[in-house]
Amino acid sequence: ELLYLLAGDPEEFASACTDLLPADIAEALNDLPVDAAARVVAAVPFGIAVQVLDEPSLESRDGIVSLLPDDVAIPLIQAMSADQQVRLFRDLKESDRARLLHVLDAPTRDQLKRLMSYPPQSAGGLMTTEFVSVPAEWTALQVRLHVAREGSEKETVYAIYVLDGRQRLERVVSLREVVIATSDQVVETIGDGRKPVTVSPLVDREDVARLISKYNLLAIPVVDDGGHILGIVTVDDVIDAMISEQTEDVQKMGGMAAMEESYMETSLPTMIRKRAGWLSALFLGEMLTATAMGHFEQEINRAVVLALFIPLIISSGGNSGGQATSLIIRALALKEVSLGDWWRVAVREVPAGLALGLILGTLGFIRIVLWQSLGWYDYGEYHTLVALTVALSLVGVVLFGSLAGSMLPFLLRRLGFDPASASAPFVATLVDVTGLVIYFSVGYLVLRGTLL
Repeated sequence: ELLYLLAGDPEEFASACTDLLPADIAEALNDLPVDAAARVVAAVPFGIAVQVLDEPSLESRDGIVSLLPDDVAIPLIQAMSADQQVRLFRDLKESDRARLLHVLDAPTRDQLKRLMSYPPQSAGGLMTTEFVSVPAEWTALQVRLHVAREGSEKETVYAIYVLDGRQRLERVVSLREVVIATSDQVVETIGDGRKPVTVSPLVDREDVARLISKYNLLAIPVVDDGGHILGIVTVDDVIDAMISEQTEDVQKMGGMAAMEESYMETSLPTMIRKRAGWLSALFLGEMLTATAMGHFEQEINRAVVLALFIPLIISSGGNSGGQATSLIIRALALKEVSLGDWWRVAVREVPAGLALGLILGTLGFIRIVLWQSLGWYDYGEYHTLVALTVALSLVGVVLFGSLAGSMLPFLLRRLGFDPASASAPFVATLVDVTGLVIYFSVGYLVLRGTLL
């Protein structure tokens, strides 16, 4: 529809764009080829084009900007919010980045270089420098007039950052508090005077999100070692970052490397490269399962009935391990547990694993005995012992799966890896091999002198 309107009357096109929200235009551009999306951005009114490029949901922003003429692209870039400028330049190809940086005005160029020096997953990499700050000696009336003059150029004006004589952050007051204060009240006396919640520029984005959630903030100031405010991280930027973080964790937990682009935009070679490594590692791990089964080949030949329950045993262990892994990864991410709490987790998982194993073992025992009694399947003369073997094996396998699944994230964190890499497939592979060993060891002890 946008392309159709673009081919018609320019005034009708501009009017149609005015009636659309920037997020809706960005969504529509995601469905267009990059060259067509660039034509639309170049044709929409300037103010709307800036808002569209500021939308984090615009998937091909770097491709669109690289296709725009410099006389169109540069004003748009300079009008974008600082944090979105950084994201754009991180995504641009090196050649486009160098070309555009060269022609940006000096203040924008210097600001970009400074912000891009911070890691992308840190508070400094997320922050914007567009905030309202005022001297501590100003009155509420002066602050209100200042917000009226400068507010439209700032990303958020819900919080006013009060600076002392050395330009250090002294306190944060809300716009509401400034509005309801008397005109002659000095801004440093407004509010409760508590020390503001701040972060350093190298704090991880997950910790930033946790603080914003804990203290119910709309933005959190980023300060240097001297207490000078460098920028702010707003709640909408944190939400975008955490969606990206969760997507990455889900991909890792699914047994693959994280992808930088959306599913539909990821090329086939990249898709294969991201998935092949983990898949190959898991395949090699599963080969140990075949080795374990080969080791117990004699027992399987003598008691074929045991082979019927191999999928039941190893899947139960993998499922219990996957549950434990997911719980601990979340607890580590939310700081509910730390590395030093591994023993406390182990103490909790042992009785939990035993209880869960007993529940599944009881169900397995009843199922085998019931099927035998009803004549639905003949498990042989020693069916009661077979049922006992399955039940005891389930207790052992589920216990091991719960313990291994809960300890693996701690181990990976200790080694410096992302705990999300302790994916359910990885845990399942580990438990598969161990589960077979437990199963046939229990079978040998219970069935020795009968089937074995």
